[in-house]
Amino acid sequence: MIVDSDLSQVEALKLPQIIKPPKSVLDRQRLVNISYYSFDGKLHMGQIVVDKDLAEDTKDAFELIKKIKFPIASAIPMGSKKMLDDRSSMDLNNTVGFNYRYIVKTQKLSNHSLGRAIDINPKQNPYIRSDYQSGGSYDPKELGTILENGEIVRFFKTCGWDWGGDWIDRKDYMHFEKPMKR
Repeated sequence: MIVDSDLSQVEALKLPQIIKPPKSVLDRQRLVNISYYSFDGKLHMGQIVVDKDLAEDTKDAFELIKKIKFPIASAIPMGSKKMLDDRSSMDLNNTVGFNYRYIVKTQKLSNHSLGRAIDINPKQNPYIRSDYQSGGSYDPKELGTILENGEIVRFFKTCGWDWGGDWIDRKDYMHFEKPMKR
């Protein structure tokens, strides 16, 4: 197995951001070890940091992803020295959970800031808004693309997660989130 990430919990939470998360947020995060097939067709090991309440959902989702051999480019937490910032993670086509940051072009904290969101393969599954687009273009025929009626979307929805591909005012095809219950 190829190891993409083997950080400790402490290392995974050493974020490069200028804005630092409060201790109460950091204390809720859990490092989840996952295995997946990458675009090279080989089995890889990576890690995702998520809120402790979402750790089991995350393990189960990535078991499904491995089972159906859906390719994941990499899964390396933002605390890795390879991740300089959100842009570097996206440029590496990295799958990531916890990332203390604002929603693009806003001053509102993302659900990633609470470890309550996961982005998968950002190059194949871009964020698209009328005034902004990240990464590549959305092509359902491209390997590693999340499909509206695919097993991954169905699984996350069954567990109560929302998919950014369903949003009306923008599309965030890489994005799954499970906000805190109000």
